[in-house]
Amino acid sequence: MKLVVRPVSLEVGGKAVVILNKRDAESMDLHSLDRVCVSRDGESVVAIVDITERFVSEGEVATNPEVTASLRLREGDSVEITPVAKPESIGFIKRKINGCRLSREEMKKIVEDVVSKRLSDIEISAFVTALHTVGISLDEAEYLSRAMIETGKTIKFDGTVVDKHSIGGIPGDKTSMILVPIIASSGLVIPKTSSRSITSPAGTADRMEVLAPVEHDIQEIKRIVGKTGGCLVWGGALDLAPADDAFIKIEHPLGIDPLLLPSILSKKKAVNSRYVVIDIPTGRGAKVKTIGSAQDLAENFIELGRRLGLNIKCAVTFGEQPLGFAMGPALEAREVLLTLDGNGPSDLVAKATGLANILFEMTGKKKLAEELLKKKASKKMRDIINAQGGDPEIKPDDIELGDKTARIKSATSGRVLWIKNQEIGAIAREAGAPKDKGAGILLHKKIGDKVRKGETLFTIYAENSIKLENAVSLVQEYEPFGIGKRLGEKMVLKTVPAARPHKRIFILER
Repeated sequence: MKLVVRPVSLEVGGKAVVILNKRDAESMDLHSLDRVCVSRDGESVVAIVDITERFVSEGEVATNPEVTASLRLREGDSVEITPVAKPESIGFIKRKINGCRLSREEMKKIVEDVVSKRLSDIEISAFVTALHTVGISLDEAEYLSRAMIETGKTIKFDGTVVDKHSIGGIPGDKTSMILVPIIASSGLVIPKTSSRSITSPAGTADRMEVLAPVEHDIQEIKRIVGKTGGCLVWGGALDLAPADDAFIKIEHPLGIDPLLLPSILSKKKAVNSRYVVIDIPTGRGAKVKTIGSAQDLAENFIELGRRLGLNIKCAVTFGEQPLGFAMGPALEAREVLLTLDGNGPSDLVAKATGLANILFEMTGKKKLAEELLKKKASKKMRDIINAQGGDPEIKPDDIELGDKTARIKSATSGRVLWIKNQEIGAIAREAGAPKDKGAGILLHKKIGDKVRKGETLFTIYAENSIKLENAVSLVQEYEPFGIGKRLGEKMVLKTVPAARPHKRIFILER
C-alpha cells in the first residue's frame, strides 16, 4: 500500500516506528507491534507498527526520526508499506517462557535482534521476565555472554589487563577510584569502564565526573590508558555489549535482575581483561543477604569466567552499612581525594587495598597495595585526571557541595546498631543525587559508634530547598538508623500500619 509520509518527532529508544491510521492497518490485516517494510527508491527499513484513529489520517503514515532519517524522507513523500513476518527470535522467547533451555544459536539470534532494535520493549520484557521466572542455566549465561560480546565492540590494550567489579548494593562504594590508581601505579593495566547510577546515590562514572570528563571514545581511552596505565570512564558510549543497555532498561522498572552475570562478564571480556576480582557485598541491606548465597554466586561467576577465558576471584565483603562516610558524587569525590592523601576512612582503605592485593596475588605480584596507596596512588590518580581532561591540581575543598543542608539528630542515646543501606541511599537520591552533583549525605556515625540524644547522625546536602525538604520527610518515613544499647534489647522494632504499603527498594547497579 502506498502512503503519504508525515514525519513526527517520536523518540522510542532508537527503534524504527511508523504510525498507521486504523482503517489502513485493518486493510493490511496489521495490528500494533506488527512489522512492516517501508520502501522508497530502492531503499527500505523494517519498522514496528503503532495504530491510531485520529492522529494520522487515512492514506498517511507517520514516520519517527529513525525511519525518516534512514530513508531521507520529507513530508509529502510517498512510500510503500508492506507487512513482514515477525522476527524468528520471538519464537525462541516463547520457548523460554515455556521453560525450555535455549541453544547458543537461539540466544545469539535474540541478542542480535535486540541490538538491531527489531524487538519491541514488550518482547524484550517477555524475555527478561522468562529468564527471571524460569531461570538461566550456566550454559545459557555463557551463550548470552558470548552473543553480547560478539554484537558489540571490543578494545585491546598492551600489557596485563586486570579489572574489578562490584555487584553493587551498598551506597558510597567508591572503591574503584582508590583501587584503579593503586593498580595502575604497579605497572598492571586497568581500563575501568563504569556505569552511571541506576538506583544508587552515585555510580563510579558519576563520582569521577566531578574530577574529570568520563565520556571518551575508544581511541581516547586507549590513549589515556597507554599514558597512565588506567582510566575511570563511562562505558555507556563505547558500544561494549550494547544489548545490556536494552536489558537494563527493562530490568529496572520490573525490579528484577536475571542478567547479572552475563551483563558484568561480557563487558569485562569486551575490554580483554585477563584477571578480574568480583566484589560481593553481603549482609543485611545488601543485594546478597547471606554468606551462603554469596558463595553460590561466587562459584557461578568463577565458572562462567572460566568458560569465557577470564581468571576470576570473588571477595565476599561486609555490606551492612555504607562504605566510608560520603554518599553523592561531590561528597564521594572529596572523600576519594582525602583517602588518596592519607586521610580517608579506614573501611574504604581496607576494602580498596584488600581487593587490590587479590589482583596482585592473581598476577604473581607482591601484595603492595598499602605501600602503593601511601607513596604512588595519589600522583597516579592525578595523572589519570589530567589525561581525561580534568584539573590535576584539584583539592578536596575545591569541590562544591550543595548549599542547602539539614542535620539529622538522634532521638535517643545508645549505639548505632544498624544502618539501612537502601533507605539511606534513597534519602540521598531524594535530595538530588546523583543528578545534582552537590547533593547527598555525609554520615557522622556508623555501626558501633556511641550516640548521645540530640547528636547528629548525618547531614543531608541538597542544591534546592524543595528536594531537601522531601529528603527530610523521607527520613521520618524510613528511620534509617537503629539506635540502642545492644542488639536484641528492643524486640518490637517497628509498627507497620495496615493502610500503608511497604516500599521495597530495588537494587540494580552495573
